[in-house]
Amino acid sequence: MHAPVTERRVDCIGVVVHPSRNIDVPLDRLRSWAAAHDVTVVQVPVPGQDRTVADAGDVSDCNLIVSIGGDGTMLAAIRAAVAVDLPVLGVSCGSLGILTAVGGDALPAALDRFRQGDWTPRVLPALTVARTDGPDLFALNDVSIVRNGIGQVRVTSRVDGVLFSALAGDGCVVSTPLGSSAYSLAAGGPLLAPGTEAYVLTPLPAHGGSRQALVVAADSELALELTAGRGGARLEIDGQVAGSDPHDLTIRLRPGVATLVAFADQEPVITALRRRGIIADSPRIVADASRRTSR
Repeated sequence: MHAPVTERRVDCIGVVVHPSRNIDVPLDRLRSWAAAHDVTVVQVPVPGQDRTVADAGDVSDCNLIVSIGGDGTMLAAIRAAVAVDLPVLGVSCGSLGILTAVGGDALPAALDRFRQGDWTPRVLPALTVARTDGPDLFALNDVSIVRNGIGQVRVTSRVDGVLFSALAGDGCVVSTPLGSSAYSLAAGGPLLAPGTEAYVLTPLPAHGGSRQALVVAADSELALELTAGRGGARLEIDGQVAGSDPHDLTIRLRPGVATLVAFADQEPVITALRRRGIIADSPRIVADASRRTSR
């Protein structure tokens, strides 16, 4: 995280909401705060959003984006904010996620703190993806190449022109430090600590061969040569399908792409991962701790 920032003018807030969860509490808090401070609230359009909670507005007219939902909603909000370099405040519906900063009841206080400059920018990198068969893309969490039916995907990977591996199997995942706690971790990849200047290539299950993940330096280039089997393959960006039967991809880590609103007293990311059970202790350790507390 970076140093705290100075006081900011807030006269228009853009909101992005979860498509189906109950968001009544945080939305009411946002509307009440906005009315009390003469702030306009508009809804920022994002792909797949059919739920209307405010008049539509242009993201470039906003001073802040407020995301109400979970981490998926946050990713959509961040994508909208990146185009105009706006910070995003994540408000959870239910338990706090990895990207959300506050719960619904705490939203008015968080908005006060933001306006007063009592917040810390949490700056996130992204993966840039150059491809031979389409426009460039970027991912905040991960880029996945996944087989789409029968047959295997052949993936040849090179780092700065040096061959790393050539595997046939289900595909692979390339993740930012943030994304390393998602699909990559589930596939057996390493967890990168927040702020690590690196990204990770994690193979999905393969037909034999050596299937190790590779941590790639932030300034290195990862090249993937891809050949799909009979069933084809799909390219996913942050969990959303972005293409079919991808060919060659060139991936780099770009620093400083997105800014989240964070607070000095906010729960650390690793603590959030433990709370959600993504990081779990050995059953023996848990049993020992339970016996000690029951005495």
